[in-house]
Amino acid sequence: MNRCLSLVAVLLVAAGGRPGAQQEASDRDWPMFRGANGTGVGTDSSVPDRWDSEQGVAWRTALPGPGASSPIVVGNRVFVTCYSGYGVPGERGGQMSDLTRHVLCLGLRDGSVLWRKQIPAQQPESPRVAEHGYAGSTPASDGERLYVFFGRSGVFAFDLTGKELWHADVGVGTHQWGSAASPVVYADLVIVNASIESESLVALNRLTGKEVWRTRGIEKAWNTPCIGTAPDDSVELVIGIEGKVLGFDPRSGEELWSCSGYRNYICATPVAYDGAVYVLWGRRTMAVRLGGRGEVGRTHQVWNFWKSNASSLIPSPILHGGHLYFASDRTGSVYCMDGKSGEVVHEEKLQPAPGKIYASPVLVAGRIYYVSRANGVYVVAARPQFQQLAHHDLGDSSVFDASPAVAAGRLLLRSNRYLYSIGGARD
Repeated sequence: MNRCLSLVAVLLVAAGGRPGAQQEASDRDWPMFRGANGTGVGTDSSVPDRWDSEQGVAWRTALPGPGASSPIVVGNRVFVTCYSGYGVPGERGGQMSDLTRHVLCLGLRDGSVLWRKQIPAQQPESPRVAEHGYAGSTPASDGERLYVFFGRSGVFAFDLTGKELWHADVGVGTHQWGSAASPVVYADLVIVNASIESESLVALNRLTGKEVWRTRGIEKAWNTPCIGTAPDDSVELVIGIEGKVLGFDPRSGEELWSCSGYRNYICATPVAYDGAVYVLWGRRTMAVRLGGRGEVGRTHQVWNFWKSNASSLIPSPILHGGHLYFASDRTGSVYCMDGKSGEVVHEEKLQPAPGKIYASPVLVAGRIYYVSRANGVYVVAARPQFQQLAHHDLGDSSVFDASPAVAAGRLLLRSNRYLYSIGGARD
């Protein structure tokens, strides 16, 4: 495992939270947004790179409603969230009071629904959330429990059989764009970016749901925090907010450092790698060395690159082989940047034109999978010399906003109507 981990450096750790303790689990599970180490990089080389609507799809399961949350995998189970009753694209009517969230557990091998929980929304919710709707946060698991974040309705913990264990409020604020950040499990904590709900980062005890610490001033941040390891092996929690990147001690919530950035809201999740963190703001991309104290713009900022199109507002990046890879959510172009200098190595258009891309990519066996909203999946070689390897269209007219999950030789793709398993035998 690299010196820096992103999002969840330690999962399934009952005490101590040692970075690197869960590399073994990452080989078989995909327990949170962007995988066990939060970088979007999978280790299962048996994931297919070629399929179509008739060949290669092990199963497809209809979902009870839309959502932009990604599926996660724990053992032989898949977990995903949805919503129904209000604000469903293409459906007329419905009252805000009818808004319901759904937590589903499916069998990994055949896509059968093992259990389903319905959670009425705390009222009043934000009216008609644009684009990603009311289920944008990906669940997280420590291998024993499932943690789900539903904005002002709070954080819920379930055991893997669906029994509710606790519920915690983190704020009651709403926004016309809704809530999208996913929970992070670190040591004995579940850490939530509650920027929309209370302009806070909130850490909850993962066993009881009791609040352990809270830090305020988290403004206009839809990104999931990442966890990285500094050069001195200390662990830092990093989040981007409007105009800044912030580093915290994940155990106490103490702010360690800040670095001035782009004056814009931030959705893309930072990625930490080899002692640095990489942040995408939409038109600006920057790299900051971890381990600083106070304002670190002059001492720890590695590079700061601005170009109107060469960045990403929504999809998060991949860091591989010293290069940063990402897709523009607006132009359908994909980029490769030198991680040390910030220089753009290539800028290429995917073919056929993908339209908008909101999902974050994943990397498996030297291949990057980019999922467009309405025109299928693109497979690109993860190397500085651009090469598009394949394009796959499932013939599904629904919208794909969720990032894929990778587990057991499968690529799990979620649309606003279905969950697909690409690859893997169906028993």
